[in-house]
Amino acid sequence: MAEQKESSVLFSLRELMNLEENRIKEEEADRERRIREEAEARAAAERAQREAEEARLREEEERRRAEELRRKEEAARLEAIRHGEIEKAKAEAEHRARMEAMAAQQSHEQQLVALRTDQTKKRLTMIVGIGGVVVVAAAIGVFMLVSKSNEKAERERAALLAEQQKSAAELAQVRAEIEEKQKKEEELKRALESAKDEATRAKLESELASAKKETEAARTRAPSGGAARSSGGGSKPRPAAAPCNCPPGDPLCNCL
Repeated sequence: MAEQKESSVLFSLRELMNLEENRIKEEEADRERRIREEAEARAAAERAQREAEEARLREEEERRRAEELRRKEEAARLEAIRHGEIEKAKAEAEHRARMEAMAAQQSHEQQLVALRTDQTKKRLTMIVGIGGVVVVAAAIGVFMLVSKSNEKAERERAALLAEQQKSAAELAQVRAEIEEKQKKEEELKRALESAKDEATRAKLESELASAKKETEAARTRAPSGGAARSSGGGSKPRPAAAPCNCPPGDPLCNCL
């Protein structure tokens, strides 16, 4: 009877020990599960924060690049307006020179008509001849100045066009290089997100930092707009006065 009671007590103790062991195992499993869930939650939060920061940086870079392109386009537009104003001023100066030459010619013709009726026809004819030479010389001088101005304007237009074409080619090349390097950045970022071990992540982060530096260096090489250089202003120099060849006391002398 005593042995049966002792066996019953031992069985109860074993049951209690088994229950305690099961409870300890369950607590340990719960603790490991909580640790694992907390680690996964922290990793997810860090990943979300990192992705949000990367998205913010991408948006900021896109905004900066768009602003830079807008500034360059505005500079090119202003340069085109300035060049148009210079061409307009040159055209107006040429028109005034032609009008002045025509007015001088008409004035000379009127003087010829008046001189034909004068009693001193021979003397006045000689004077008119001298005046005609002066007028023709002045007209030739004006024509030469206008021709030189046209040649200079043509050279400036050709130089401006060549420089604009060069700037456009450089800008297109830099844009293509930037796009290629940005694609490389995106590939490295995707590879970094799917990396399994720390060594691979460290290597990818180093490559990503180098790629970002290369992209930034490519952006700094973008041409700034290429404003045309011009050594002349908007006005043309006045021609030198022709020497006076009129006889003394001539009332129709142009030198007066």
